[in-house]
Amino acid sequence: MTATAAAARALATLGGLGHLRPAPGTWASAAALVAGLMILRHGGFPLLAALTAAAAGWGFWACEVAASRSAVADPPEVVIDELAGQWLALLFPAAAFWARGWDDWLPWPAWVAAFAFFRLFDIWKPGPIGRADRRGDAPGVMLDDLWAGVFAGIATLAAAALFHGALR
Repeated sequence: MTATAAAARALATLGGLGHLRPAPGTWASAAALVAGLMILRHGGFPLLAALTAAAAGWGFWACEVAASRSAVADPPEVVIDELAGQWLALLFPAAAFWARGWDDWLPWPAWVAAFAFFRLFDIWKPGPIGRADRRGDAPGVMLDDLWAGVFAGIATLAAAALFHGALR
C-alpha cells in the first residue's frame, strides 16, 4: 500500500474508528458529535464550519481512494462521511446560537436532536439521501451523509421552533 493510500485509508476510517463493531457509522457519528462540541466550545462556529468543509473535501478524496481498493462501493469501515454529515447537522443549531451571540456550550437538546435526526436520516435514507446512496460510487458515499446532515439540521431547527413555539 502506498503512503497516499495509507493516508486515505486512515482518514476514511477516522484512524481505525470505522473498525468498531457493531454499527461503525453510529460510533463514528457519536465521536464526531463529541469532537464537534469540543470544537464549538473552544473554537466557535466559524472553526466548525471551516472544519466541516475540510472534512467534506478530504472525505470525497479519501472515499475515492478507499473505494478503489475495495470490492464494495461503500465499505462499512469508511466513516469519514459520518463525520462530515454529523458536523453539518450540528452546524444548523450552532449557527442559530452563534448568530444570537451565544458563545457557551451548545444546549443539550440541540446536539441530541442533531445526533438523533442525523442517525435517523442516515439509516432511513428518504428522497435525495437514498438517491445519493444508490449511486454506488465514492461520491455517493459522501453525498448521502451530507444530505442526511442537511435534513437533520433542518429537522433540528424545526423541532426547536415547534417546541419553543408551543411554550409561548
